[in-house]
Amino acid sequence: MNREKYKAAFDQIPFSPDLQARTEALLWARLRETEKETQNMNFSKPKKLAVLAAAAVALLAVSVSAVLFLTPADVAERLEDAPLAAAFQSDDVVVLNETAASGDYTFTLLGMVSGEDLSALPAEYNGETVRDRTYAVFTVARTDGTPLAEQPELSYSPLVAGYHVSAVNGWTLGATCQSFVEDGVAYYLFDTQNLEIFADHTVYFAIYEGFVPSPAQFPTAEDGAISLAEDVTGALFTLPLDAGKADPTAAEAFVKSTGLEFISGGEAVETEDDAVLSEN
Repeated sequence: MNREKYKAAFDQIPFSPDLQARTEALLWARLRETEKETQNMNFSKPKKLAVLAAAAVALLAVSVSAVLFLTPADVAERLEDAPLAAAFQSDDVVVLNETAASGDYTFTLLGMVSGEDLSALPAEYNGETVRDRTYAVFTVARTDGTPLAEQPELSYSPLVAGYHVSAVNGWTLGATCQSFVEDGVAYYLFDTQNLEIFADHTVYFAIYEGFVPSPAQFPTAEDGAISLAEDVTGALFTLPLDAGKADPTAAEAFVKSTGLEFISGGEAVETEDDAVLSEN
């Protein structure tokens, strides 16, 4: 059975509203019974792990299988980008599958891949072609299960700890995004200048209601860490970049080109070059 037929068949199964709660209760009860059985029999570690794994799989099936997301490669194929679809199936892809719920929505960051010439459609920024990019695929769905008819009005942006949110974000990094809705879920293919140059910092990916990132939406701590304000609907994911691929020289050059840097306390100041220019 192929993926689409399986999903259609799964959607036809009539689940009672309390199925997940009852299943969780049964699983926990079984786990407690299993713990008691260890006192009466030689319960080897491999068998115990197998029981726990089976319980986890059963719970996962109840909790999330009602929504079978397209893979990042599927999304690239839907958007007619065969080279990028292949990149999302390569050894360089980072599979994330991280989920966060906020307001009416559940956000899922599926995966990402970075490199040169991965897409059939290289991006242009300030009149120049930028071939070295980071691509990320994420979804937005209604938490209550109501199908989306169109994409919600959201913004999405990388952010980097240690740099002001006005200096390093999707706008300054020349990001673009394509999206579509399928089976009530909004899918997004986001791309930006390669984020690996910042890999020696904590790099975030934000999905949120609002426009250009501001300190009010994304407060910055004394140590440079960035968070999402409590009154902002959205999610802030941390990207697992390889610190060995960081390029501090390129990162600093990029940040200085924006005219803003980060200093203690979350304040943005002019770079030295810009300060000199403003004095003259």
